[in-house]
Amino acid sequence: MSNGIDVARARQAAEVTIGAMLLARARLHPDRPAIIDGARRFSFAAFNARVNQLAVLLRTLDITRGDRVAILSENRAEYLELMFAAGKIGAIVCALNWRLAERELLHCVTLVSPKATFVSPAHAAAAGRLGTAPAETILFGDDYEQRLARASTNEPEIAARAEDGHVILYTSGTTGNPKGALISHRAQLARLHSSCVDFSLAPGDVFVAWAPMFHMVSTDQSIQALCLGGKVVIIPGLDVDRILHAVETEHLWWLVVMPGMIEDIIAGARRRRTVPRGIKLIGAMADLVPRHQLAEITSLLRAPYANTFGATETGLPPASAGRIPIGGTPDRLSKQPSASCVFRLVDADDRDVPDGTPGELALRGPTLFSGYWNAPDTNAHDFRGGWFHMGDVFVRNPDGTLDFVDRVKYLIKSGGENIYPAEIEQVLLRDPRVADAVVVRCADATWGEVPVAFVARRDESLTEADLIEACRRDLARYKRPKDIRFIGVEHLPRSTTGKIQRHEVEKWLTRQ
Repeated sequence: MSNGIDVARARQAAEVTIGAMLLARARLHPDRPAIIDGARRFSFAAFNARVNQLAVLLRTLDITRGDRVAILSENRAEYLELMFAAGKIGAIVCALNWRLAERELLHCVTLVSPKATFVSPAHAAAAGRLGTAPAETILFGDDYEQRLARASTNEPEIAARAEDGHVILYTSGTTGNPKGALISHRAQLARLHSSCVDFSLAPGDVFVAWAPMFHMVSTDQSIQALCLGGKVVIIPGLDVDRILHAVETEHLWWLVVMPGMIEDIIAGARRRRTVPRGIKLIGAMADLVPRHQLAEITSLLRAPYANTFGATETGLPPASAGRIPIGGTPDRLSKQPSASCVFRLVDADDRDVPDGTPGELALRGPTLFSGYWNAPDTNAHDFRGGWFHMGDVFVRNPDGTLDFVDRVKYLIKSGGENIYPAEIEQVLLRDPRVADAVVVRCADATWGEVPVAFVARRDESLTEADLIEACRRDLARYKRPKDIRFIGVEHLPRSTTGKIQRHEVEKWLTRQ
């Protein structure tokens, strides 16, 4: 080039990958604890050695850069070993959701065509019933340990490149089969830096991975903590006592709590009289949490609540920089934009909307995923114009903060008016007697569609008239639910991230 700069070589020299980050930590802090998994403890040197052995094992199975490796397992140290081993040789980990029906699991496996599947004993039977087993299935336990023992601990050549895929996480698939979101090494490391800037992640911080590792909430944060020389405490699911034991004995970075389990943590903390050793931050998805729970859990755990809005596809961005103070019960949950992205709010024709007008959020930034695996039409639509369209509707305030409105697909069209269910839910959740609430669309002969609310009470004194009055006071007439039905909180169908599955609730209305 005329300016003497070789851009391709400069770009290659600027690359860093997940496997290289682990190697650097193992060299700097070989004896520092990296993983706690029940009675098992691994230092960085020991963990990296096992990762290297697994990388060698993968190569003996003819798995190379770009090949897919599936995993069907609860949280365990081997999950992270596979993440980093694949990260060194350039393979892609496909994190299968063991809560899916067998038909859905079969779709997820067929979509990515893995060369091998790693399975825990708890899910071996389900893996065997899929009927399309790849060339190799490795069972965690004796089989896995024997194979590792025969492999060298020598450091393999780092084959991955920054834009190579690192992990495929499957979206919920509420309107069809799950989609496989491909997250690159570049995105993983950008998400790490986003956590440092907006979430106060620092070298040596401790993360508790209790939420399923087939979701970003545990995979992203576990990888980030380890890449900065921190420790990951692994818990295979919602074990309240083990989570609170970690709260009482570890200086924690971010304790993820989410809708549907917060009441259990509150009850457990009161029963144990938990005194936190120290937590920087707790929580996620504040919009879906009753206000009284925000105040109770922040007070009990002595940490502010993260007012987040992110996604599997984007990481913590676009709007996760805000905090709810200890004991706070805010009337509004306006979001602070994350530092590591830029965004627009657009209408159905992709034209920018003014402040105060609902628009779909379209995003650019380094934390963004690479696209959905083998879904060219979806990618063409969602990445149109060089922006990733999230499918989430926001309103921008004059001060630059964002108010979440709802998912585009949940919009209710009633007599020519647009109604977003989340707006109604926010009004219902303000009453401290409400344990949870969900609003869904219902066909109507006059208006086309109308909103119907399902409400779980924590206090039986709450009546339909109370909620109707709250809606009358805070909502336009056309937005008010046409019916309010009380339901036990245990009957609300939830995803593994604690979100109420609105599409399942809507089925209740169509069965009548």
